[in-house]
Amino acid sequence: MHELVIVLDYGSQYAQLIARRVRECRVYCEILPHDISCEDLASRNPKAIILSGGPASVLRKGHPQIDPGILSMGIPVFGICYGMQLISKVLGGSLEKGRSGEYGPATIDIDIDGSLFSGLGSTIDVWMSHGDQVTTVPEGFSVIARTRVCPIAAMGDPEKNIFGVQFHPEVVHTPLGKEIIKNYLFKIGLCSGDWNMAGFIEESIRAIKQRVGSSRVICGLSGGVDSAVAAALINTAIGDQMTAIFVDNGLLRAGEVKEIRDIFMKQYPLNLDIVDARQAFFNNLRGITDPEEKRKRIGNTFIDVFHSEADRIGGAEFLAQGTLYPDIIESRSAKGGPSATIKSHHNVGGLPDDMRFELVEPLKELFKDEVRLLGRELGLPDVLINRQPFPGPGLGVRILGEVNEHNVAILQEADLRVQEEIRNFSGYDDIWQSFAVLLPVKSVGVMGDERTYANVVAIRAVSSLDGMTADWVKIPYDVLARISSRIINEVAGVNRVVYDISSKPPSTIEWE
Repeated sequence: MHELVIVLDYGSQYAQLIARRVRECRVYCEILPHDISCEDLASRNPKAIILSGGPASVLRKGHPQIDPGILSMGIPVFGICYGMQLISKVLGGSLEKGRSGEYGPATIDIDIDGSLFSGLGSTIDVWMSHGDQVTTVPEGFSVIARTRVCPIAAMGDPEKNIFGVQFHPEVVHTPLGKEIIKNYLFKIGLCSGDWNMAGFIEESIRAIKQRVGSSRVICGLSGGVDSAVAAALINTAIGDQMTAIFVDNGLLRAGEVKEIRDIFMKQYPLNLDIVDARQAFFNNLRGITDPEEKRKRIGNTFIDVFHSEADRIGGAEFLAQGTLYPDIIESRSAKGGPSATIKSHHNVGGLPDDMRFELVEPLKELFKDEVRLLGRELGLPDVLINRQPFPGPGLGVRILGEVNEHNVAILQEADLRVQEEIRNFSGYDDIWQSFAVLLPVKSVGVMGDERTYANVVAIRAVSSLDGMTADWVKIPYDVLARISSRIINEVAGVNRVVYDISSKPPSTIEWE
């Protein structure tokens, strides 16, 4: 078994970013609930423990706590923001609400470089986001860094191997954050870095075989990277016990069905069924405009189709999906932590309670970039591995308002022009996702000396590492001009194109 680092989730939306940074260092990491007992945690034999940040205040009654025994297990512990404050409170330090909160960029002065800040210099730029702060460190601890506003920006006890930082090393806004995490893992936690994708495949195959046994599995294949990699991994484990089901729900990109048929019947053959369920989806979405309700109806309709297909092929006890970590955290708190729901993903929060399948989700601990690495290890073609992400609910979450055949046809044609032009753009490889959105407004225009009153299409293009944060892409004006011109001139029913220049956060990548 490989070495394991545990992140205890205190409600931070970016708890999984901590896990991702750890895995980038080739150390396997899992997120567990903050209220896990000392005994349960010890049974997992972790090499090191990290306490995440969170929105709560340790100065308020009922705040998320920790089994105190975890801090006396002799296992290294690293607290981030709320995690540091919690360590201080449990071990006898003092805290107070800061006279002024510290949010955004800051520079810390390092008093003791020691192991945590080894090789990083005397000052480094960090990202702060806190109101409360530690005012007196617990017995045995030393102050190892400070800012002008926060006199205890980092603390540590080398004898107990317990450390804490008030800032967030997991975010890209702390440029040397990964180096701090590396120092914790290798200089304090004494990790060796033994985790890699080949090992993940071996463990996953073993787990899938044990879970499924001789039962049949149907795998929802959307055509995106996630479901394709999940299908390939499960196929490697159990072969023809799995049937991949590609559902034509009417909400796909133009030409999607043909492309999927070519890939998974010729380039990378799977036991594949293609099901035409367009009418069922449109019937269930008729008159629905609420985004959450749309997602749930799409999820329910997928399950109805899978139930029918399971009966047709002779019964299947398991449903496999390409669910990822970001899907889980946005639909519900990862591992049961106290964080907020952002939106329901059709394959997580949108599943019905009466579903008769057991789920198989072999990728649910992975981020998108890790899934691409896994796909390459499994031998999937580059044309699939390099595809931009496409949401499970498809164009249903890119049509604001009612989803019907007419609106889908407009958006498919508009999005096709976006894809064609972006693929020819020299910066294509730096774009995480680019697509069109059909807005629920119309605008006045002039075409052929006549007044028009037609639809507005928004273009969205973002760069990202893992989908958890994203920035809008500064596409050159000439490329945007070509996209706009082609959509307006070639797509009936559109007379205006706008470009979305919002980042995540505060916006999400998809509009719904």
